[in-house]
Amino acid sequence: MPALRTIQHYHDHPAYIAALANTIREQWQAEGRAERLLFSFHGIPKSYAQKGDPYPNECRATAARLAQALGIGEDEYWLTFQSRLGPIEWLRPYTDETMEAWGKAGVPSVQALCPGFSGDCLETVDEVGREARHTFQEAGGGRFTYIPALNDRPDHLHALNQILLEALQGWVQPAR
Repeated sequence: MPALRTIQHYHDHPAYIAALANTIREQWQAEGRAERLLFSFHGIPKSYAQKGDPYPNECRATAARLAQALGIGEDEYWLTFQSRLGPIEWLRPYTDETMEAWGKAGVPSVQALCPGFSGDCLETVDEVGREARHTFQEAGGGRFTYIPALNDRPDHLHALNQILLEALQGWVQPAR
């Protein structure tokens, strides 16, 4: 039988965090810093977390390490969860409710990144990039910028390569 290896977690890998930080720095260079920096992660039912799912803690670790890489404090970014479904409680705070509250408060600008997504999809581009923007602005908020996922950026591909090489240690020799 062939051996099988899986990569369980890379939410805090230094190369992944560096690539995420680069996307934000590039956005800051292009348009300056917004009043609020939002990290929106996919949600899961709260009961999963209560039963020991490490995902919420991994999201918080990603956000904290990303903030550290950017040189910003805990009071300079916000973490929310998107994509809840059904009547049960999901991880909070909810992205849509946060956007509505910020809009009503007249927050002048938001930059949003979905650090848990390695590539853009309907959930990031539509749910955060379009719906969250609409909710925020309809409630009275100002400028909203969705920062694209890492997709095929060279630093993301480098990070994935590093993660793979580390996972393959002692199993496969890298090409020279």
